[in-house]
Amino acid sequence: MQSEVVASRSADPRDSRESPRESRNGSSPHLDAVSLAIIEQLQEDGRRPYAAIGKAVGLSEAAVRQRVQKLLDQGVMQIVAVTDPLTVGFRRQAMVGIHVEGDVESVADALTAMPECEYVVMTAGSFDLMVEIVCEDDDHLLEVINRRIRAIPGVRSTESFVYLKLKKQTYMWGTR
Repeated sequence: MQSEVVASRSADPRDSRESPRESRNGSSPHLDAVSLAIIEQLQEDGRRPYAAIGKAVGLSEAAVRQRVQKLLDQGVMQIVAVTDPLTVGFRRQAMVGIHVEGDVESVADALTAMPECEYVVMTAGSFDLMVEIVCEDDDHLLEVINRRIRAIPGVRSTESFVYLKLKKQTYMWGTR
């Protein structure tokens, strides 16, 4: 198990640097260079001491602690333990493309409530939604897709892309 920081740019009125992405509340996201440096330090090691981060970015331990708490409170980042699903008993992963009739958001909300759905995104293109599913085995995957996802009102059809091998998974995009 490793600790990762998952970060995205968010509103910080003290920064003049803009990102093309929008924050969750729709405002233009802003992070100053120090906040980005703190995020980079935590992405390298989510358990790195605040004193070490402070030394690397030129702040006191207390100032780093305050900055990290603000980044967490604003939803800019999370500090989480990221596991390898295979090592904790989840032997089947799949990406499922979903065609929806009607309200896409209500279907997305229903999928978000399912613990097996780790990633739910509304898309433009051949699918209305893309959902990453993590399951114990093929029977579990079949149950989730056939009995639960296809039973959601508005789901017209699904197409499953079963993972054969995961070659790369990283959460380091937060400061690019």
